[in-house]
Amino acid sequence: MKCINHTLVLCLALSCLVACSGSRENDPCKDLFTLLPASETGIGFINTVKDSASVNILNFRNFYNGAGVAIGDVNNDGKPDLFFTANQQHNALYLNKGNWQFEDITESAGVRGINKWHTGVTMIDINADGWLDIYVCNSGDVAGNFRRNELYLNLKDGRFKECAAAYGLDDDGIGTQAAFFDFDLDGDLDCFILNNSFRPIESFGYDKRIRHIRSRSGGHRLLRNDEGHFTDVSEAAGIYGSEIAFGLGVSLADFNNDGWPDFYVSNDFFERDYLYINQRNGTFKESIIESTGHTSLASMGSDVMDINNDGNLDIFTTDMLPEGDFRLKTTSRFDDYDVYNAKLHNDFHHQFQANCLQLNNGDGTFKEIAAYAGVEATDWSWGALSFDFNNDGWKDIFVCNGISKDLTDQDFLDFYSAADIRMHAMTNGFSYTDFLQKLKSTPIPNYAFLNRKTMKFSNEAAHMGLATPSFSNGAAYGDLDGDGDLDLVVNNVNMPAFIYRNETSERHMGNYLGITLEGDTLNRFGIGARVQVYTGGQQQVMENFACRGFQSSVEPKLLFGLDSATVVDSLVVRWPDQRRQTLYHVKANQHIVLKQELASAQQLSPEPAVSTPLVQANERLHPVPIHHENNFNDFNRERLIPKMLSAEGPPLATVDLNGDGLEDFFLGNAAGDTAKIYLQTPDGRFRPETIPAFIQDRNFETTGVASIDADNDGDLDLVLVSGGNQWPDGHLNQQVRLYLNNGKGGFEKAFAGWPAVSLNGSCITAGDVDGDGLTDLFIGARSIPGIYGARPTSRLLKNRGNGQFADVTATQAPQLQQMGMVTSALWVSLVPGKAPVLVVAGDWMPISLFRYEGGRLQRYDSLPTSSGWWNGLAVADLDGNGLPDLIALNQGQNSKIRADNKHPARLFVGDFDKNGQEECLPAYYKSDNRSYPYPLRGDLVMQLPSFKKKFLYYADYAGKTIEEVLTPEQRKNALTFTVDETRSMIWYQVSPGHFEAQPLPAEVQFSAMYRAVVKDINNDGKPDILLGGNCYGLKPETGRYDASEGVVLMNAGNRRFSYLPAVQSGFKPTGEIRDLKVISTKKGAAVLVARNNEALQFYEIRP
Repeated sequence: MKCINHTLVLCLALSCLVACSGSRENDPCKDLFTLLPASETGIGFINTVKDSASVNILNFRNFYNGAGVAIGDVNNDGKPDLFFTANQQHNALYLNKGNWQFEDITESAGVRGINKWHTGVTMIDINADGWLDIYVCNSGDVAGNFRRNELYLNLKDGRFKECAAAYGLDDDGIGTQAAFFDFDLDGDLDCFILNNSFRPIESFGYDKRIRHIRSRSGGHRLLRNDEGHFTDVSEAAGIYGSEIAFGLGVSLADFNNDGWPDFYVSNDFFERDYLYINQRNGTFKESIIESTGHTSLASMGSDVMDINNDGNLDIFTTDMLPEGDFRLKTTSRFDDYDVYNAKLHNDFHHQFQANCLQLNNGDGTFKEIAAYAGVEATDWSWGALSFDFNNDGWKDIFVCNGISKDLTDQDFLDFYSAADIRMHAMTNGFSYTDFLQKLKSTPIPNYAFLNRKTMKFSNEAAHMGLATPSFSNGAAYGDLDGDGDLDLVVNNVNMPAFIYRNETSERHMGNYLGITLEGDTLNRFGIGARVQVYTGGQQQVMENFACRGFQSSVEPKLLFGLDSATVVDSLVVRWPDQRRQTLYHVKANQHIVLKQELASAQQLSPEPAVSTPLVQANERLHPVPIHHENNFNDFNRERLIPKMLSAEGPPLATVDLNGDGLEDFFLGNAAGDTAKIYLQTPDGRFRPETIPAFIQDRNFETTGVASIDADNDGDLDLVLVSGGNQWPDGHLNQQVRLYLNNGKGGFEKAFAGWPAVSLNGSCITAGDVDGDGLTDLFIGARSIPGIYGARPTSRLLKNRGNGQFADVTATQAPQLQQMGMVTSALWVSLVPGKAPVLVVAGDWMPISLFRYEGGRLQRYDSLPTSSGWWNGLAVADLDGNGLPDLIALNQGQNSKIRADNKHPARLFVGDFDKNGQEECLPAYYKSDNRSYPYPLRGDLVMQLPSFKKKFLYYADYAGKTIEEVLTPEQRKNALTFTVDETRSMIWYQVSPGHFEAQPLPAEVQFSAMYRAVVKDINNDGKPDILLGGNCYGLKPETGRYDASEGVVLMNAGNRRFSYLPAVQSGFKPTGEIRDLKVISTKKGAAVLVARNNEALQFYEIRP
């Protein structure tokens, strides 16, 4: 459900606490999974991997990648069986004898494996005889004939026959996994083979042209089933097959709900992931860049699920980001900003080292919310599986992780560089055993994320019995004992496989419905069928694809958890041929069989056209103005700062500039570009006006604008604030500028009567501070360039009349001196008829209220628990009580950087190495409730060289709290700032001067928000809210905040707002939104959207 109000969220959270958390002693989820020993199950499988001189991690990159597992009923006795692949030994097939007893029938079945290095496995009925066959992918540093994939055809008598070549499936690539699906909907199952690359990583450059060169030995392949023989149609179908495709995961799903299967490919290393959308004509369109804001960098396994039960399928991918500080700082190294941009400019997309949870917007695009959900960091991860652990009706997430050797141990890599190894080999010979013995081996617990029903998850692996430290790779789920819950099987390296029994049914925790799908002649297991289940106003959706996670396949059946529901209200099946059937009032706690032959060819009604309240109409602008950001990298000057401050424009202003009664607009500029004025024409269009003064001042970066009648001549002039964070403090290009209007929309720069004020500014707001009838100006200072966190001085300019202004900060507003890193401010009469109050917000500071008393502007209050990373403010009476309320826009919660009132973020600013230069050092709490400095050791010692002696090794610095990194004296002498709130909020003024805080809905918290406008867009008499944000100027280790494409919140009354999806609102501005303004036009109201380094967008509001 994407439309969430906070009452519902609270109820869901409370119910979740009762169902599977709350009191830990009585929690039914405690030890929900029981690890069964081999002595009980008869499963003694171990994927033993041993280094040797001929095969080891030095000559075979995927040596520690592990192997997979498949679950399926191979003898049609109704009990799912298990197949394990092994890397250096024979595979194993275990027959389920019931009562958790399994028999190893590998030898008699003839499925040991022929070739050298077995990886992925899929159980699939390849010849449509109703019996599951077994397809095994092979890899290894061996000749192609010894890596050919194997197909074991089920002979229906307990034996299998290898016949991959006969079917055209004996691919000889560096195989990872195969996925079977009917991509052309001709009734039979086609095959996608996921391969890895044989070439060393260092042999590639970041050249996008390589992607279009097909590889014979590497590269992914799409094989079409032509009457039982598979034909390679990859190139014709639009499938990339290059040497840079380091494939590790593939997930199948109908992502755009058009009835045709699509698929997602996870690629390791620098190549971007692929999202293939079925074009319904035998071809696919790869659309990862158009559809996602960013992806994992070293993408591993993946799975598809509907995490919020909105009917759209979401995507989860794993990566290698450690959760804990010690492993993060000893095993991680991130691209610097320039390398990241080099990849980006070569079409490698935005990629960051973290798990990704792509939330499906229902329109072909995704929002990445892994950090919001709390699932972004699970260390060196492989298999990703989503299933309902406890039958509460919500999909949970299990992650396999661990690698036998810490290959990215930074101290080891510094000591043993590749050059050192080559030199050692040339002079003294090279011993791989000595090399490997020096690598640490650290088993890691797997993760089990329980869905908290609010698009947030909590890791309950230890609580549920799933946290045995291990080197886990492939995993699969299935109902091994037929009791109505899903059990779990995990393939490990150099330790016994895990067989976990799910105790949900034994504890009567949740009802269920099991579904077996019987397809038509060529697809007997109904692969690709989609089932939607409706109970008590809630929906669930699943699709029957077996290939999931990493190198594994699950039981080809579906099991829905129903929580307390005893009856399914309705169940809808869409078969691959688009036929449908609907069942009503299906009793819970049973397994049912659905047959495709009973489905009807229902004619699908076209989706009704959605009449959205907003529609993009850029054709009203001719030409469309474009903001061009200049190239400046803040991180080259300050390596420890959390984000760049040099790209925070442009600002907008809407005002009648030429006195014709029509609103015009002003758009600010970055340094090197030109500010723009567009005048409205009588037909409701807008045309640019050339302003020579703006061209002359193009080296100024405009970060704020106010329109006032500065010279009392009856027209509105423009005051522009300069910023950009690139010029030294006090530089000429930081001047606040006044441009006088000639009454016709032409402007000249004013000098007489205008004070010389220079600051790295962020905002400006106009108001009558002292009630003398003259408009005064507050100008917010963003920073002191080069010293992030130092407190700049904001300014108060007093209007003396007759076009004369004076800087009275020192005498009438001394509290503005060194006030902090201001980002937004506004004047507002909190009590109608009373003097206006100045509200100021910024980074590392609370939202403060100032009023003019006794001849001075003084802070009289701050909103409680409001210290944040605020980006913007807006004011409106949202609840209709006659008092204005405040909307405050913050970083949000979709970030690796977190803070709350119990775990505040801290910023220390001081001369830590006593070189006369102040630096900043941010510190944040992690999941162990300890506060650590954020920078990695490399950045720390480059910015503060004196720390290199203190932290000679990465391990010396890793795991050290901020109190251990900074001495008591350094902390005492430093300026210290805190943040205790990261959510965007509404502060309702419930009575004059008294506020109550309420966070904005979850969708607002998915990204950093910068601007909001209030407008009743559905004519119900209640003000709605439109918001925009995103922030890209972050270091690669942080990622970027890109999960907002505009947000529309509908006012439901009683201080409740609900999210209106973009497909219903029509409002979907992309990019870094820096300003929003409502403008009146001859055709009605519209919304202007100013975006950093992109074109302005124009949205009409339909009456």
